[in-house]
Amino acid sequence: MRNNFFAVGGLALILALCINFFFHTAYFLTIVLIVLLAVGFINTTQHKHAILRNFPVLGYFRYLFEMIAPEIQQYFIERSTDGKPFSRNERSLVYQRAKNIDSTTPFGTQLNINTSNYEGIKHSIFPAVVNEDLPRVLVGGPDCKQPYAASLLNISAMSFGSLSENAVIALNKGAKKGGFYHNTGEGGLTQFHLQGGDVTWQIGTGYFGCRTADGNFDSEKFAEKTKHPEVKMIEIKLSQGAKPGHGGVLPASKNTEEIAKIRGVEPHTTILSPPSHSAFSDAKGLIAFIAQLRSLSNGKPIGFKLCIGQTSEFELICQEMVIQNCFPDFITVDGAEGGTGAAPLEFADGVGMPFEPALIFVNKTLINLGIRDHVKIISSGKIISGYSILRAVAMGADICNSARGFMFSLGCIQALRCNNNSCPTGVATQDKMLMKGLVVTDKSERVYHYHKNTLHSANELLAAAGKTNFSDVDSSIFMRGDEFTNLSDLYFPDNLTNVSRF
Repeated sequence: MRNNFFAVGGLALILALCINFFFHTAYFLTIVLIVLLAVGFINTTQHKHAILRNFPVLGYFRYLFEMIAPEIQQYFIERSTDGKPFSRNERSLVYQRAKNIDSTTPFGTQLNINTSNYEGIKHSIFPAVVNEDLPRVLVGGPDCKQPYAASLLNISAMSFGSLSENAVIALNKGAKKGGFYHNTGEGGLTQFHLQGGDVTWQIGTGYFGCRTADGNFDSEKFAEKTKHPEVKMIEIKLSQGAKPGHGGVLPASKNTEEIAKIRGVEPHTTILSPPSHSAFSDAKGLIAFIAQLRSLSNGKPIGFKLCIGQTSEFELICQEMVIQNCFPDFITVDGAEGGTGAAPLEFADGVGMPFEPALIFVNKTLINLGIRDHVKIISSGKIISGYSILRAVAMGADICNSARGFMFSLGCIQALRCNNNSCPTGVATQDKMLMKGLVVTDKSERVYHYHKNTLHSANELLAAAGKTNFSDVDSSIFMRGDEFTNLSDLYFPDNLTNVSRF
């Protein structure tokens, strides 16, 4: 291809020079050809990119198409039911509810429901009356002096740094209007979280906002910040679903002077939170740390967040609760399909237990040890609709958190640019120019409406199942597509005439 490029380019340049000599035209074409041949020569002599060496100039189109591949996929290829992590239909549902406009869909389902993995609610022939009051759950065990009545749906952990200041402010103002809490993420409690909305302050392994100069936990800084009336609960982050066992990641391009000052780190460097805590190293230490934070915060609800890995370790934590007679007020369960601004692909795709079995396991473990009444379970993992809320409650959750759902309500278009500081909607970036596109007054209203309309949808589904309270929901109200399928219908029906079911 190199030889062809220079042969054709050379002939074209000679032709252009001849036209210029005889007709005094084609000057611009001559200049363009000279530039292209010069760029092509540089391409063939560089050693980093084989494509450009073999296909001078033309090789740039490969990088162009690679750069815009997500947009091509989203706007021209994917169907309404496609798209990962969320389909176009799911994103549209959030946009419509956030804008407080009609979120109905015409002409029936687009899903193939005649499959074994279909899942649906067993509705009642005699539905209950839809409750117009949005559900709340009281968090706080016997040792909690300041219990908190949380909404059933809340904003999951997203740090300032990962999100822009406009996004954080809009989320908190929306939470204030809707009466639900806003989890700070492990980036620390900032002035942008203190806009009047309820806050769950997450304490990660980096102890940002309450760390000493050498990166350890600072009890005095922690105690001082918990005095903010907006801080309703404290969450110890052990791990998150998208990168369990890795620790948080803030790319250098997003680590501004302001963020570095808040976190107590060097600016313009990639910040990797430690994989584990320095304040404790085992189950015994974790429970003691919970007791310490409860005392330092004057009795505010204390809990921890984790993605389940080795199940025996969680069982040891629960047993240690019983031994020390000290229980967290809540446990947040994240699934391996959880979201993140930045994570190594191997961790995002291959580490951790998925949300559904993890939630069921945690719930069953607490029940088996007789301590379920002491602890509220908060679910975090692709919660985006009223249906997903009801489903999480059926598997054992008391409260639900959503991160990407609320990001969509801010205007996120799933551009998959969270980790390179070029989010086009100003949600997940520190670029001041892009950030200006996110208008706080408008987006905070959308956050409020998304929360309200999604919980109303959950209430409608609850009533359709003939239930009046979310505490009455369990897995019995759900059906799967293969529930009524005979074994003989699935495998060799002519040879299994005497076998009807498992």
